[in-house]
Order: sequence, then C-alpha cells, then structure tokens
Amino acid sequence: MKKAMPVAILLLTVLSGWGPAWGADPIKLGAFFDLTGPSSAIGTPTKLVAEMVVKKINGEGGINGRSLELVIADDEGDPTKAAIIAKKFIESDKVVAIIGPTRTDTGMSSKPIVEQNKIPTFMCVGGDPVITVPPFKWTFKSPQRTSVAVRKTYDFMKKKGVQKIAIITSADGFGRDGKNWLDKLAPEFGLKIIASESFQATDSDMTAQLVKIKAAAPEAIVCWTIGKAGSIVAKNVRQLAIKAPLYQCHGLPDPIYIKLAGEASEGNIMPSTKLMVANALPDTDPQKKVIQEFIRLYKDVYKYDTQFPINTHSGYAWDAIYIVANAMKKAGTDNEKLRDAIEATKGYVGVSGVYNITPEDHNGLGTDSMVMVQVSGGQWKKLD
Repeated sequence: MKKAMPVAILLLTVLSGWGPAWGADPIKLGAFFDLTGPSSAIGTPTKLVAEMVVKKINGEGGINGRSLELVIADDEGDPTKAAIIAKKFIESDKVVAIIGPTRTDTGMSSKPIVEQNKIPTFMCVGGDPVITVPPFKWTFKSPQRTSVAVRKTYDFMKKKGVQKIAIITSADGFGRDGKNWLDKLAPEFGLKIIASESFQATDSDMTAQLVKIKAAAPEAIVCWTIGKAGSIVAKNVRQLAIKAPLYQCHGLPDPIYIKLAGEASEGNIMPSTKLMVANALPDTDPQKKVIQEFIRLYKDVYKYDTQFPINTHSGYAWDAIYIVANAMKKAGTDNEKLRDAIEATKGYVGVSGVYNITPEDHNGLGTDSMVMVQVSGGQWKKLD
C-alpha cells in the first residue's frame, strides 16, 4: 500500500498548482531567461508568464494527471552562462524539455548542447539562426522569424510606394540576422538599400551613422535592434531632423520603448504581434479570445502589468509552454516522441499567432500573425 501524502503537503500542492499531483513525480521543464542582463526588461516578465501558464496548466489537471515544474535560471544575457545552464538542466536537473532563452546569442550558444543531448527546446529568441543554421532537429522558437517580420515590413513599404531605404542594425546576433534578411529580401519588394550602417547594442549615440544616412536621402529608415538602443536611434533621428519615417523591428513594440524614446517615438512604425492592439482585432480573428484571456490573467489576476506593461514579447513563453504541454499530452515525455509531436503541431491558436510547425519550419508563423503598428499619441495604433 502506498504511503499517504501528508495533509499539509497535499494542501500546499493543490493550492499552489506546483509540485507532484497525488504523489506522481512532476514533469520538469528547464526555463532560462535574461533576468539581470541587457534584455532583462524582456526576460523578467517572460519568466513571470512562464510561471503563470504553468500554474494554469496544473490547475487544469496538468499533463495527464502529472504536474509541470519549472526549473528557472538566469543566464544574464551571457552566451557562456547560457551554455552552462543548458548543460545543468540536462545533466543535473534531468529536465524533459527546455523553454528559453531570451537572446539570439544565448540561444546559439546553448543550441549545440540541446541538439547533442536530444532535448526538445522551445526558444523565445527573435533571431532565425537557432532554427535555420543546422542542426536544428531539437530546437524550436515561438517568436516570429526575422524573415517574416522583414517581409511584413517590406510589404507595407511597397504598398506605400517606398523604393529607396536606409538600414541601421546592431552588431549582435539579432542585428546581424536582421541585416541579412533586410539585404536578401529588398529586391523581392522592389526596394533599394542606398545606405547601410551598424552600431554596438551598448552604444549610447548613433549620430555619426545617422548623419551618413541623412546625406543619402532615403525615403525610409529601418532600424533592427532590441532594447534601449532602438530608443537612442529614434532620438538621434529626431535630433538630426531627418524627415524619412523610422521603421523599427518586431522586437520593439513595447511601452518601455515609448517611455525611453519619448516624443521621438511619435510616428515610428513597426511590425508587431496582435497582442499590442487586441481591442482593434475583429471578433472573427481566432486569436482574439486567446489574447483577451492572456491579458485578463496578466493584468487582472496576477497584476504583472503594474511593473511590466504588456509588450510584443509577452506571449512567447505562453505559446512555447502550451505547445510543449499539448505535445506531452499526446506523446508523453519520451524525448523522441515528444520532439515529433511538437514538430507535428498544427492549428495551435496562441497569443502570438496560429502555429503550423513543419520539419522545415520550426516556428510555424507567417506574416498573417503580425500587424503593422504606429506610435500615435503615446499609444499603439493598428495600421493594417
């Protein structure tokens, strides 16, 4: 006869949504994010969302009667630390799958480890290399691919009659990936890049690069970076009285961007998840109810919005964990079967889009998962 679980422990388990379900071992998920590094403004709320969704799943019965348990770590945005954490998750913590990290560079440093050890990993990074640079059998990602965001931006520009553009990109992994796709896809949309500049993500001024761009007289400027650097570019554009509209990437639709850039953010255009303009979505949009439920939990139940206002990144951990959890319900926790079930995901309606994953596309989102938004009066305005 099995020994009964002490009443105090059982009560804590039921109330918290954490811990084993009726004595069964929990299913461990490794979850690492940039909590104290350069992208902590993204990584910290992503961790909170990961905890939120795990509590929701456990409250709904877990995975076939077993609860999920997060093993959380801070990689500080450091590629070396990210690799060490990934190894610890696998060798010491014995996780079944991994969620995260936050940055393209940390994703690329941990990728060889998860691929070699055959651990299904759903990343929350923006850059494409984690799922385009072989091998990527075990690696997936929830944010839209860079190529998708560039296509969305370029299609909008083409409709506006733009032909000559300038690009300014950060010199980190995310920025380099952006430059690659901006260069590669421009001819497809009838666009000519007449000036191209770069900067370090930690730079405090990009005036020198933008003076050169201004001299080239582009019809629009595209900036590809995340974090504070994007707001600095916006301020420098305004200070130089550059008239060409500034387009930012899909990593910057965030109230923090508006706060940092101030009046310089007015009129800025960028691709975004639908989360940023939920109220403007038609009732026929299949994502609307999912997004509204996410917002209700994030704002009303957990009140995370008081410290970390919802941004375009907010739903990435939600989608990653739900896709992995749904696959576990079908295939269990065997790594090969779980990986195959994740790769077979079709029609999953998430916060960030409707996912249709294939062996060739370990993201599964198209341009229809994004909208173009503009900062207007300090708010986000849906343009298409």
